[in-house]
Amino acid sequence: MAKTTLFTNGRIFLSPLRPGQNAGLHTPPSFASCLLVRNDTILHVGSPQDEPIPTALLSSSSEEEGEVETIDLAGHSLLPGFIDGHMHLMIMGQSLTKLDLGSCKSLSDIRSTIRSYAASHPDVPRILCRGWMHSMTPDGVTAKDLDGLDMDGKDRPILVDTKDLHSAWCNTAGIRDLGAQEWKHVPGGTIERDAEGKVTGVFNEAANITYVWPYLARVATVEERVAAIQAAVEAYHSVGYTGAIDMAMDEGAWDALQELRRRSSSEKQGIPLRIAAYWLVKPGKDDEENVRQVERAIELARQFNSETTPDCRIVGVKVICDGIIDGCTAGLSEPYEHNGHREVPLWTAEQLEPVVKRADEAGLQVALHAIGDETIKTVLDVLIAHASPERRPRVEHLELSSERDAERLGKAGITASIQPVHADPAILRAWPKLLGTHRCGRAFAYREFADHGAPLALGSDAPTAPHAPLPNVYVGATRRSYREPDSQTTVNPHFALGVCEAVAAASQGVAYSCRDENRIGRLEKGMKADFTIVDMDWEKEKLKEAKVLETWFDGKKVWSAKN
Repeated sequence: MAKTTLFTNGRIFLSPLRPGQNAGLHTPPSFASCLLVRNDTILHVGSPQDEPIPTALLSSSSEEEGEVETIDLAGHSLLPGFIDGHMHLMIMGQSLTKLDLGSCKSLSDIRSTIRSYAASHPDVPRILCRGWMHSMTPDGVTAKDLDGLDMDGKDRPILVDTKDLHSAWCNTAGIRDLGAQEWKHVPGGTIERDAEGKVTGVFNEAANITYVWPYLARVATVEERVAAIQAAVEAYHSVGYTGAIDMAMDEGAWDALQELRRRSSSEKQGIPLRIAAYWLVKPGKDDEENVRQVERAIELARQFNSETTPDCRIVGVKVICDGIIDGCTAGLSEPYEHNGHREVPLWTAEQLEPVVKRADEAGLQVALHAIGDETIKTVLDVLIAHASPERRPRVEHLELSSERDAERLGKAGITASIQPVHADPAILRAWPKLLGTHRCGRAFAYREFADHGAPLALGSDAPTAPHAPLPNVYVGATRRSYREPDSQTTVNPHFALGVCEAVAAASQGVAYSCRDENRIGRLEKGMKADFTIVDMDWEKEKLKEAKVLETWFDGKKVWSAKN
């Protein structure tokens, strides 16, 4: 028997644009008042007087159609289910159980926080932490800074992730547990050592990805990895997500995801989150090793795609082409202001070209991480030359772009995959020192990307930043801090997005970016019944007060604030 649900008396968000377009800064939202769902599909969006509504109510008495359940939205907004345009699924779930150092201001704070946690968690085999920022420890760190923090008689490994996941820091016991003294140099990475060549406990960029990430996957059991993904899905439901793009998929996370799929399928329910994944290509010793990783993505995409497994598929490859500004590892056209240093690129254009060419000719999308202006220029050169526009190539982050490259991005139709939560003023206090104020004026130029025609896809980069979509929209539209709500500081407000524009980019825009815009991302007849019910005011300054009330996936309620 069909299940039919009628949602009435609401503000049902109607997208003002076609997929691949941006709404613009001043476009106001428009709404319908009711939405009709049958099973997992939207039947109608409009007003109670529209013909499909009374027809559905009249036919509800038949055995075949069944009763129509009517839900009064009480004036609340009903939005398309949000889709996180850039996140890390398993790592996100694992982060939920790590010690959060995000509120620390100094090394002393970090040590005190870890010492207290160690005393209150005597049974965990390792002390895993997240949220460290280089600005908390401006004089640098070594393993010795984390030694002696455990309970008397214990010396457990302590491993600390940076907020951005580009670096890791451990104690002496952690160096032993990692086996790090035996590690060799990897292209695009650094293993910090002392004057005698001994490992000091800090691993950056490709060294972190190549050694530390697999270690964390290895020491976690299959059960723990599966539980982490399940926890991430539940956390995402609670803030209004019905889909996500994993932007650094690897073997460990993929195996855990497939195990969760098997278990969910045996229970005849599936994973209630639509997942598209980009396979991480790590810097290899030569082109052959790099392209071999692309071949693995191609192999998986033949098995897991929009035809065979539309809600869990491999859609492309992802390459991390530079680091981050806070770690002074982003590729800049001018030296860093405070030390005169220029970062060596993680990938040169010559190294990227065979990866991009092979992925593109196989029908995969290409996503290139680029934060600094020099790296942004390089990846645009490569994508414009070697990636087919119909594949919808994308650039991740785009934190410090030149005006010229903002225009090139838009004219080429390359997706701007952006994370407004990274533009929160509360985490950018070190930038004037690192970049100089003259370059800070080019930070997070979202308005330019949109006005030049680049499709926008909003993401969170969780767990490197808060994952909730409405705070993301708030920062994008106001350029103010969500972390410090009383702060009046703004970051380049002339680059702000419109509220309607940002909401669409966080749903329809993300669906378009991974070529799924004909199923999800909009509230229209024939689309999947994925949506979230929100108590919100549409004024941008009041978005930080918005509250998700319910999340619906495939026409079923999967989360409620009441529960």
